[in-house]
Amino acid sequence: MGRTVVIAEKPSVGRDIARVLGCQSSGRGCLTGGDWVVTWAVGHLVTLVEPDELDEKYKRWSFDTLPILPAEIPLKVIASSRDQFAVVRNLINAPETDRLICATDAGREGELIFRYIYEKAACKKPFDRLWISSMTDQAIREGFDRLEPMERYDRLYQSANCRAEADWLVGMNASRALAAASGSVNNSIGRVQTPTLAMI
Repeated sequence: MGRTVVIAEKPSVGRDIARVLGCQSSGRGCLTGGDWVVTWAVGHLVTLVEPDELDEKYKRWSFDTLPILPAEIPLKVIASSRDQFAVVRNLINAPETDRLICATDAGREGELIFRYIYEKAACKKPFDRLWISSMTDQAIREGFDRLEPMERYDRLYQSANCRAEADWLVGMNASRALAAASGSVNNSIGRVQTPTLAMI
């Protein structure tokens, strides 16, 4: 059996998992031990592109270019965390890596973080899901004893991606419409932010 790469959401969580798995050797953006490699995101490594990255015409904020309704919204690597993305991409796509374990936070956003990395890295390798709500050594061990196939969480990812795209569509279009109407780009409208502020 080849190497297994575990992807955590944050370095601190990665270190906790690495300790339990016996990964004591430090590498660039990872910890290794035996057939295990533990690496991590730093929150989001990948996000949806900005409108002007879809088309140059969107650099100009005006009613003429609204609404922005792309058939799909591509992903991009976040510039500030490009180095860590490269570490994760290289580890998961390495020939010696046979299997991946998604160990991002147990929730919708954690699911999105891993899936966006996986998709942007163009990885095709099989992966399992570590789903734990506690970071005690016992909870981590028990989680690894009952890893689940990733397909079980496909709908959670679809929900997360739907939320992300809805935020993009509402935020990008409404913020630009308000800017065009008011003549100021210092306004921000969001799917959750705006109604919440209105209630307050």
